[in-house]
Amino acid sequence: MHSDQKLIEDRVSRALRERLRREIHIPAVPLEIEVWHVDGGLIDGEHGEPVAPAEALAQVYQPTALGESWGPAWATSWFRLRAEIPAELQDHPLEAIFNLGFGDIDPGFHAEGMVYLPDGTVLKGLNPKNQWIPVDARTASGGRFEVYVEAAANPRIAGPDGYLPTFIGDKLTSSREPLYRLSRADINRFDAELWELCQDLETLNELSRELAESDARRFRILRAIERSLDAIDLQDVHRTAAAARAELREVLASPASASAHRIAAIGHAHIDSAWLWPLRETVRKVGRTTANVVNLMDQYPDFLFAMSQAQQLAWLKDHRPDVFDRVREYVRQGRFIPVGGMWVESDTNMPGSEAMARQFLYGKRFFLEEFGVETEEAWLPDTFGYSASLPQIVKAAGIKWFLTQKISWNTVNKFPHHTFDWEGIDGSRVFTHFPSVDTYSSDLSGGQLAHAARNFQEKGAASMSLAPFGWGDGGGGPTREMLARVSRNADLEGAPKLSMQRPADFFRAAEAEYPDRPVWAGELYLEFHRGTFTTQAKNKQGNRRSEHLLHEAELWSATAAVRLGTAYPYADLERIWKEVLLLQFHDILPGTSIAWVHREAAERYAVLAAELAAIIAEAQQALVGAGDTEIRFNAAPHRRSGVPAFGALAAGEVAAVEPVGRTVLSRLAESSEDGDGWLLENDRLRVVVGADGLFESVYDVRQNREVLAGPGNLFQLHPDFPNDWDAWDVDSFYRNTAVDLTAADSIEQVDAETLLIKRSFGDSTLEEMVSLRSGAGQVDLKVSVDWHEKEKFLKLSFPLDVQAERSSAEIQFGHVHRPTHANTSWDAAKFEICAHRWVQVEEPGYGVAVVNSATYGHDVSSSARSSAAAAAGTTVRLSVLRAPRFPDPGTDQGRHVFDYALVPGASVVDAVAAGYAINLPERVLHGAQGVGPLLAVDHDAVVIASVKLAEDRSGDLVARIYEAGGGRAAATLRADFEYLEVQETDLLERPIQPKALRGTADGVRLELRPFQLLTLRFRMS
Repeated sequence: MHSDQKLIEDRVSRALRERLRREIHIPAVPLEIEVWHVDGGLIDGEHGEPVAPAEALAQVYQPTALGESWGPAWATSWFRLRAEIPAELQDHPLEAIFNLGFGDIDPGFHAEGMVYLPDGTVLKGLNPKNQWIPVDARTASGGRFEVYVEAAANPRIAGPDGYLPTFIGDKLTSSREPLYRLSRADINRFDAELWELCQDLETLNELSRELAESDARRFRILRAIERSLDAIDLQDVHRTAAAARAELREVLASPASASAHRIAAIGHAHIDSAWLWPLRETVRKVGRTTANVVNLMDQYPDFLFAMSQAQQLAWLKDHRPDVFDRVREYVRQGRFIPVGGMWVESDTNMPGSEAMARQFLYGKRFFLEEFGVETEEAWLPDTFGYSASLPQIVKAAGIKWFLTQKISWNTVNKFPHHTFDWEGIDGSRVFTHFPSVDTYSSDLSGGQLAHAARNFQEKGAASMSLAPFGWGDGGGGPTREMLARVSRNADLEGAPKLSMQRPADFFRAAEAEYPDRPVWAGELYLEFHRGTFTTQAKNKQGNRRSEHLLHEAELWSATAAVRLGTAYPYADLERIWKEVLLLQFHDILPGTSIAWVHREAAERYAVLAAELAAIIAEAQQALVGAGDTEIRFNAAPHRRSGVPAFGALAAGEVAAVEPVGRTVLSRLAESSEDGDGWLLENDRLRVVVGADGLFESVYDVRQNREVLAGPGNLFQLHPDFPNDWDAWDVDSFYRNTAVDLTAADSIEQVDAETLLIKRSFGDSTLEEMVSLRSGAGQVDLKVSVDWHEKEKFLKLSFPLDVQAERSSAEIQFGHVHRPTHANTSWDAAKFEICAHRWVQVEEPGYGVAVVNSATYGHDVSSSARSSAAAAAGTTVRLSVLRAPRFPDPGTDQGRHVFDYALVPGASVVDAVAAGYAINLPERVLHGAQGVGPLLAVDHDAVVIASVKLAEDRSGDLVARIYEAGGGRAAATLRADFEYLEVQETDLLERPIQPKALRGTADGVRLELRPFQLLTLRFRMS
């Protein structure tokens, strides 16, 4: 670089930093400050909760002053700001500045404020990048300025030294010491010309830094900047700003080249529904951000803004109705644009099949009912990887396009496309775009725009990318400075062409210009944040249990409604579903939020479980009537123990249908080097448990083969201290060190079918019930861990004598195959994988499955990682518990209970049935009669995933069905009730085709493709 080039760039940077920006606001009148701390900063011994504006404005306020401290963590203080505007200032542009003690960090991560007018109307939000308050007819009628500021003392969870353990993430454990000091409060003359000069200089300085040193355009820009700086008097910037701007007009007017990359800018504010703040604070973040957005729309007619997450707009409607009304009007104008169609931007790895369907059902319904808008794009910029089922789910919801940028976070393999078709497991394809700017919170700086153009991987075939801009994560959204960059970069030589565009318009144009785009098949696996499959185990359990309880509640309530005419609990089920969907947000279910969030989630899951249990019990009791006969209910979609799927039988009927053999449990003398062992045996399996509690053998009697390749039921403890992102990440080097937990404190017989194994390690204890039930083809394990480790990772290992090149893992409406080897960097990066209820491996003719009740993290490898020797085969390990210390230093401490089962001889279809069975245990009631299923299907691979009544409360029955084996299936669906017709619908229960499906005397004939998802609506009247 030429020395004079750098000299000019450094000169303008200092002038902007130390002189020009500081002079935009000229202090004129100090503000009078009064304060009311919500209940003195405490409520019932806890830090202050938000109160309604009407209540806050009616309080008695006390004088305070600059330099005064306020705000223990999570407390709320209300400030009243007043001033008399001198007559000589009233014709000048004026803005108040109120600095709550903002640090020099991004908005959303510490103190924030909301400004209200004296009548309680929302005005705007305050944050470090947006500290100004308008002084106009609204705030200073008659020359008297008065506003109120609701100030949230949100603590900075991540300190200057990074993400270190802290107890400030819960109001129950945080300090009561004030965190902030008021640092500025005055009314200022606003120099609009100087503000414009700063935007000009910043745009050109950032552009010059991105151009090549030899580029003539760079020299012209720097010479213009130099002339501009020469023209301005730094001792009198207000008088000379116009002259300085004049020197820049020519270089700002020079147009971009015809082949310049085109960037569609859309205002955005990704707001995490919870993360380093609780849910209650997100409600306020949404209000502050949307208030700022609609204010910008008042001032900038071309400004467009996209917002996802129906839940957040529902909060806005409930808590800030005045802002919501303004949002609704701008939606009508096509400027405030709902996108995404989901209730929240959820995780997509762990939510179950029906939960993912409901994310779109309830999200799209909200946008349709409130705004009349049919969202057509899935919008998940920050979710931690994307299930291979997602393309077919979004297509079934009427979604055309998909957007994310998170895969740019991959740590090993750079994803090869920015624009492509993504193909799901059933062959569905969705047009997909990754913004090449590599952020969902762009500030549209010259560096980011240049990166977007350089980084775009479809050069020569495509020419456009999308750039969501605005402060995000903690909210804040776009600023007027960002809008200035849009206008200056619209057609600027040396820069990409930047224009405001609606996302739908961008997707249509990008799709049309690139007809021969590449196809990516299968999951979009994020090579990062793999620990999220395991962190905060109680979250995972609460989610899994809630999903299955909802399945039961809908099934039995629908059965009772159709059979008996009982009332279907529409409102309760919708309310509970929406709360479960909220808790699937991508920083809640993955376990990456502060302690407060996870504590509340556990409390809510318990409440929801009790509510759902009551709904289930009421429906089941109505179905069986009053009586003393024991009735067994089966809510799983497969027959078991003689009870039909979705039906109930009296105990005597069950025994008559399917007799079972006995299990023998006996003591083996000297079965291992460590001492005596145990034998569990029935007519299907023979299990040898050594004195150390490990499985020495699991023998499949019917297939005459050993299942294990080495000691099974082996718990292994690893160190777990990733390089960054404690709750999020598991780094591959954790596998370098393992402690095999081979010492058993005791083993005792519990009953004729069960052993109890007790272990202790570190500061923790583990109890395990190992059972082989009579007639069962699987070994059941109930694991109870009292966990008190720090930065450790607990795995449960089963080395299997199965030579498998790939594993099968359940995902939504099907399963995905992943390699068990590490032949390529893409294979090796998948050292931790997500599965729902089961993982299965097989060689030709024989497979083994491991099923679980609430575990998502697994690793499957073709070589065992254990100090215990193992023969060749495939090792399946379940990720039981982690103990990261940030952002929740007490992550997973305490008691946990898990259910697992080892299922020898299992095909994929067997694994599907076993996975449902362990998650939907039979229920036993006393009544008068059994219950016949409403629906039945005659093919084991065709699964009825849900049975419910239609959302429109018409009384129609809706069933969600999918092919689970990965092959084609011809099946007959039989309905044991009267109906008029059956139609195929989308996920919103709207007919896809006008004609009803053709039925026969035996039922509805179905021809399903591999993994096909089908929603059927039975019209009852």
